[in-house]
Amino acid sequence: MAHKSHRQKALQAQLEAQPTLSLVSQKTKKPATPKVVEQSMDVDDDDVVISSTTSVANGEPSSSTAGTASGSGSGFAPLPQSQANGVLKGEFRRIPIPPHRMTPLKKEWVNLYTPMVDMLGLQVRMNTMRRAVELKTSGHTVDSGAIQKGADFVKAFSLGFDVNDALALLRLDDLYLDSFEIKDVKTLHGDHLSRAIGRIAGEGGKVKFSIENASRTRIVLADTHIHILGSVQNIKIARDAIVSLILGSPPGKVYAHLKMVGARMKQRF
Repeated sequence: MAHKSHRQKALQAQLEAQPTLSLVSQKTKKPATPKVVEQSMDVDDDDVVISSTTSVANGEPSSSTAGTASGSGSGFAPLPQSQANGVLKGEFRRIPIPPHRMTPLKKEWVNLYTPMVDMLGLQVRMNTMRRAVELKTSGHTVDSGAIQKGADFVKAFSLGFDVNDALALLRLDDLYLDSFEIKDVKTLHGDHLSRAIGRIAGEGGKVKFSIENASRTRIVLADTHIHILGSVQNIKIARDAIVSLILGSPPGKVYAHLKMVGARMKQRF
């Protein structure tokens, strides 16, 4: 019994000694690690805040703002002010002129190129070998759509419109050209085709003039081709009247319809 009691005492002494050591080690280790981490985190945050504030205070952009300002996130430098207007230098157009319109082109050449040079700032040249009018942008061209307006102006004259009527394409933005043939509406041959053309023109051009005045458009009747100059809504009114004449409607019925449409247009405006 004496031997057992001595062994028990030795075991109890060991057991009592081990927890005291573990507690001491835990107490010494636990507070040391979080304090160091907290101090390091505090120091890093303070450094970041101070660096950003000092750079902004000194007027120097940070790396993120400098990257977005230089290339807006794409890596490319911003366009210069000269190219921001959208005008392409050296843009070129060639508009072919039919043979039967070359003589009127030479007669009205001064009235043709003057508005394109003065109003649009284009370079204009008549190429008699190619039978075409050539347009090119210059340093005086301001509008990006100037060369397209000039091309439409020359195209309208080549189709048979008067210079003063085609000049409206340069001054107004909502004017367009519409072209179609009689065979697009109805296939006619021989005398039937001639009578359809006569119904559209009328005696002395009265029917054509009445359609132009009622729809506020300009119409060119070139054999079986019909060209209309005007706004989208007015072109539709004139085209409906011409189509009804091609299909065989009498001019009196077309007049009545045009009067009704004209009254509606006056009420709208």
